[in-house]
Amino acid sequence: MTAVYCSECGFQNPEAANYCSRCGALLQKGEAGSPETTQTLKPEDVAELSGEHDLGLEGPALVVRAGGGRAGESFRPAGERTRIGRSPDCDIFLDDVTVSRNHAVLVEENGEFVVEDQGSLNGTFVNRKRIDRQPLHEGDELQVGKYRMTFIA
Repeated sequence: MTAVYCSECGFQNPEAANYCSRCGALLQKGEAGSPETTQTLKPEDVAELSGEHDLGLEGPALVVRAGGGRAGESFRPAGERTRIGRSPDCDIFLDDVTVSRNHAVLVEENGEFVVEDQGSLNGTFVNRKRIDRQPLHEGDELQVGKYRMTFIA
């Protein structure tokens, strides 16, 4: 039995699948072969990288690391409450079916940022753990739907 590997998350899907069972991405079918090699960074690795390289970011930001073909894009918080979701009205608009219309909110509290899930279907994850409410620290990975973002303080 052959398999199709997802170009977004690397998950092995059955050959007949059109969409990834893990992240919902459209599967690219073509030449048979081995999946692409990807590198996974731990939050502390990202923190080291952000210190070594000038990312051109001042203050808090979320940097897309994977998902939706938007790697490298960054989002800055918009005031005390930054809405994240698939609705065009959200401050951080992530246009994908794996993201709920009003998925999560980034809240600034006493100079720190906290992410709160808003009852999303697929959940909100910080460092690969599903959360309802979680403070964010430098290098934390925030996952909303299939988008993985690194928090830069």
